[in-house]
Amino acid sequence: MASQRTLFSSKKFKTSQLQIFLADSLTIFWGDWLDLRVRIVQVAASGLISPLIYILAFGLGLGSSIKPGSGISGNYNNYLEFILPGMVALSSMTISFGGTTFSICGDRLFTKTFEELLLTPIHPLALHIGKMLAGVVRGLMTSGSVILVAVLLTGNWNFLNPLFLLLVVLNCSVFAGLGVIVGLSVRSLESVGLYNNFIIIPMSFLGATFFDPGTLPAALKVVVYLLPLTYASIGLRAAAHLPLSQFPWYSIPILLVIAIALSLCGAYKFAHQQD
Repeated sequence: MASQRTLFSSKKFKTSQLQIFLADSLTIFWGDWLDLRVRIVQVAASGLISPLIYILAFGLGLGSSIKPGSGISGNYNNYLEFILPGMVALSSMTISFGGTTFSICGDRLFTKTFEELLLTPIHPLALHIGKMLAGVVRGLMTSGSVILVAVLLTGNWNFLNPLFLLLVVLNCSVFAGLGVIVGLSVRSLESVGLYNNFIIIPMSFLGATFFDPGTLPAALKVVVYLLPLTYASIGLRAAAHLPLSQFPWYSIPILLVIAIALSLCGAYKFAHQQD
């Protein structure tokens, strides 16, 4: 009887701890949301410019010379349909990473309010999750605008199916998590530009957003499939245009594992952060 009480108390304690952890994460997120909610249109529109330029230049311009079966598979009516899911992946990556990084850098380097956050009695993982959630919301705002453009251009409502949206959220989680780590690591805004130039911009073009990685030589395939954006792009493309039997299910656990690994790394950074 005593052992049953102990077991019950242990389960109740774990449940209570989980509730506190979730509440702390949402509290950190809410602090960023109060700032985001007054800039929803600005945030949604800021990451829409580059995808629109790519859509006009590549999808409607250069894309007219790329025919299904030549460079892309015959599952698409035109090149525009092929790149639109990649544009969703690209926009969610760019804003999730950039918005999260600059938000943390602003608090650390300019307003000097980040020290107050570090002094709060909150688990480091909850700090990371809260900041990451804010980055995910930023990414969803912008990618939602691109999804709206995609639906209007193609009339394909599969851009709104649950599998497609799940991949968008996972992609936002990966790059928001990366943004938290970079935001905690850099010492100046110039350093953020270096990360952007050497990681985000190359990944934008090598992450299977504009091409089918299956057509590449073996050596280049290795490089392309090391990039998390590749799994988001091919997964979103399959969710939007291919039957469920052809969906690359491996893309979901890969993105999830990367997001979890970045969360653990971010929690470690928060635990050892000295500002």
